[in-house]
Parts: sequence; structure tokens; C-alpha cells
Amino acid sequence: MISAARLAWLQLRRQKIRLAVALAGVGFAVVLMTMQLGFRDALFASAVGLHQRLDGELFLIHPHHSFLALPRAIPRSRLYQALAFPGVEAVSPIYTGLGPFKHPVTGESRSIFVLGIDPAAHVLAMPAVDAHRDELRYPDVVFYDEQSRPEFGPVAELVRAGEKVETEIGPRRVEVRRLFPLGTSFGIDGTVITSDLNFLRIFPQHTAGTITFGLIRLAPGADLRAVHDGLAAWLPRDVQVMTKAEFVAREIHHWATATPIGFVFTFGVIMGITVGSIIVYQILFADISDHLAEYATLKAMGYTNRYLAGVVLAEALILAVVGFLPALGVAAWLYRVTASATNLPMRLAPDRAALVLALTVLMCCVSGLLAMRKLRGADPAEVF
Repeated sequence: MISAARLAWLQLRRQKIRLAVALAGVGFAVVLMTMQLGFRDALFASAVGLHQRLDGELFLIHPHHSFLALPRAIPRSRLYQALAFPGVEAVSPIYTGLGPFKHPVTGESRSIFVLGIDPAAHVLAMPAVDAHRDELRYPDVVFYDEQSRPEFGPVAELVRAGEKVETEIGPRRVEVRRLFPLGTSFGIDGTVITSDLNFLRIFPQHTAGTITFGLIRLAPGADLRAVHDGLAAWLPRDVQVMTKAEFVAREIHHWATATPIGFVFTFGVIMGITVGSIIVYQILFADISDHLAEYATLKAMGYTNRYLAGVVLAEALILAVVGFLPALGVAAWLYRVTASATNLPMRLAPDRAALVLALTVLMCCVSGLLAMRKLRGADPAEVF
């Protein structure tokens, strides 16, 4: 008895054009799913890139805070109230805002994300910033994200060349003194870091008594959940206490549910599965129809419906695996092109490749199960 897998392969390769069309359909679905998942994960990873680098265990934010690029201010005094709570070792105010950054060559302006921190405190787990943060004490000195969009100008190239780079952010003339790597996001095209005092100079309408959020570091041995719950019960309701994980999850939840872009990427994955399923179903259905007499002959010879179903599912699995491998290579190349063009964190991780493979196998198997309905009608008496 010939194995179901061998018979499936012999049937698929008999019609080479049909096989090529089927593999192209599967490959298209794989590329579409992989790219959409990559865009979605890049959206989430880039949105919380700064959150992940904040060196604190707890954060004070506005109860209606939505996402980083649209801040809601809270009283700075709440941060110092938290400092008096047992288990809290240090606090740091964080200021954020969007200001017009002038291209140092053309003079065109583009909104850039400005982060104001206390240069005396260890706020960011970023060696490029932490090693030189004392320089932020000087008036009108900023550090520039070297992975910002190129539309801001050749700032990073000029700084690396040792040239003095001066430009304007809002009403202030600033000097770009250092570079650091952070990256862009779907809401932020570029970032500069400066001191809290310089931030207030750049945004004179922003008062020192209000901050975007507060960073809290706990004393060694302090219980995170106990301090969190205690602060949440003790502080007024105009602030919300969150752990770092909760802060990150809140940002991701906003982009996933409150913005059209999160829905678009999820919908793209669904569309990839749908398109691939339709193509594979049509190919398998046509193959079964063309070989219906052969299937009926096999039934007359004593082959069971289970064996014939195994042939169809083997065809589906062959299409899934053979179509997946070259398509994954195409997707990996597109990831590199996209990352180079956008500075987004597009990385084809093994777990994502495994997820796409699982979705591809599921897609093909479901199509095979649907096409199998035609196989059940293969009655030897009717065929002959």
C-alpha cells in the first residue's frame, strides 16, 4: 500500500502549474501574516521603548493618561508625598512634550519628542545617557536620539564628526552635545533628552509644579506590591500608582484597542489567513474533482475514507510547509528593508516564525477539511 503522504505528493506535482499557483497563494498569505504581525509587534515594542528604559519600580501618572506622546500633567507635590512613604528610597520627576525642532541645514521644523529629567538622578538605564548626564546641567544642552527620522537633518552625522551642532527647539537655541540610541515609534519620529530646567526653558508655558509622570525607586528589600497598594490608598485620587509592567501594559493596550492602526494590523493577519485558505481550498477542491474517479477506484479496492482523507490532509501539509519556507525568506528580507527605511524594531524572532507556521498549517488543514466534503461523494457505483 502506497503511503498517503507519497500519493499526495505525486498528485500535487502532476499538475505543476496548479502546484505553483497553490504555493504562491500560501506564500502570499505567509508574507502578509508575517509582515502584519511584525508591524503590530513593532508598534508595541517601539511604543514602550522608553518605558522599558526607565529605571524605576513604580510610577505616578494621571488617572486618564492614554499614551506617552499625549501627556496629562499631575502635581509634582504628589511625588514628594510618595517620598515620605515607607519603602520608597528616591523619586524623580519626568517632563515630556512635543516641540518644533529646526533642521540645522534647511531650517524646516518638525515636531520632536522632548524628555526632561533630573541630571543628578539615575533615571534612564541607558549607558550613553547615564555616562554623560552631568553635561545636561549646562543651559540649553540636549542629547539627540541617533535613530531619529532622517527628516530632522544630519544631526547624528555632524555630532559624530565632532562638529558643534546648534539648532532651535521652540523658542530656545540649543546645542546637541551627545547621541544615544532609542528609536522611533508610530507616534514619535525623534527624541531629545535634556534637563528638567532646560525643558522648562523650551516649554515656558509648562509650570515646574506639574510633571508628566513621576518615577519611584524602592529601598532594597521593599515589597513592591505592598508599597504599590499602600501608595494607591494613601495618595489623593488625582494620581494613579502603577508598576512598570502595568505602565507598559497600559501603553500597549492603548495602541492595540484605542487606535485604528492596532486594528488594521490585526485585520491584516485575518485577511492573510482568509486569502490563503480560499486559494488552498480551491486548489484542493479542484484536485479532488479531477481525481474523483481515482479516489472511487481506491474505495472499490478497499481503501477507507480515513486513508483518502489522509491523502488530502497530507496535500494540505505539503502546501503549508513548502509554501512557508521561501515565503519566510522573503518576509525576512522585507523586515530588513522596512527596519532600514523606518528605524522601527522589525525583527523576525523564532517565536513569530513558529506562530506563522502554525497559522499556515491550520489554514491549509481547514481548507483541506472543507475540500474533503467532495471526497465523501466519491461512490464507486456512481463513477463506474
